[in-house]
Amino acid sequence: MTDTASEVASASQLRVLVVDDYPDAASAACELVKLLGHQCQFALDGRSALAAIAANYAPDLVILDIGLPDISGYDLAPRVRELLGGRTVVIAAMTGWGQPEDHERSAAAGFDGHYTKPTSVAMVQRILLLARERAHPGSAPT
Repeated sequence: MTDTASEVASASQLRVLVVDDYPDAASAACELVKLLGHQCQFALDGRSALAAIAANYAPDLVILDIGLPDISGYDLAPRVRELLGGRTVVIAAMTGWGQPEDHERSAAAGFDGHYTKPTSVAMVQRILLLARERAHPGSAPT
């Protein structure tokens, strides 16, 4: 890879935060994100997600389960946006909750997308593409 190609790849790499209370799901999603060429951290509850952001992990993308044990994803999404202070971030619900009212509630809470589990590689790639387009307009796809 040339220096210019390396710089473009580095510039278009996303910082991703996966928030899911099921450790295997959080870890697997994060590993997939890393295999697709991006940075990733995961949190197992809302408070841990907020702590990661407060500790300067400023994600471009938050993949967020709605049914968390401490703070619902519906309540967490606007808090994430507030904590990031206007920084561009895509927040995608990845949840078992897939009824029409769940989609409506996630949109009202400020989610950029709502995806129902089980997760596929193609689904994660779509979410990453959306985040890349917002964070790095004009960058080449993964």
